[in-house]
Amino acid sequence: MTTENLAALLKRGADLLDDKAAADLLDVSPGTLSVWRSTGRYNLPFLKVGRKVRYRRTDLLAWLESRTRENGATA
Repeated sequence: MTTENLAALLKRGADLLDDKAAADLLDVSPGTLSVWRSTGRYNLPFLKVGRKVRYRRTDLLAWLESRTRENGATA
């Protein structure tokens, strides 16, 4: 994704969060998100533009929804 694409997303009203805001939403630390990205531990979508990392709020909420459990099973 280029800087122009990121600017277009922002212009269209895409709700992009930096790692701190995303971590706050998920109630984890930004460092935890960094580990998850580098290890691929969770399939949590993110955007990378140069050194910047951004998360779509809708992706984070969908990811949380996918982790909802109806019973005590951990698998």
